[in-house]
Amino acid sequence: MLHISKTSKLIPGEILTKASGYFGKGGEGLDETERGSCCISFSGAGGFVTVMVCEKANEREVDVETREFEHQAKQFLGLL
Repeated sequence: MLHISKTSKLIPGEILTKASGYFGKGGEGLDETERGSCCISFSGAGGFVTVMVCEKANEREVDVETREFEHQAKQFLGLL
């Protein structure tokens, strides 16, 4: 299991939309299992990915927790 984070200037909605495109049906093909105003979760292929966004002044902290998709999680954060 991996837990990593990065700061971003993007607004939370943009980050969650990018996560959906990257990990969901149009990307890695995972099933979206939960979505809120600050988080989105996916599961499939024996693993999971959860992306959480926290507001901090003029930027957002993006936390990703995953099992079986460590490489993809690092690539996703690199795109932000």
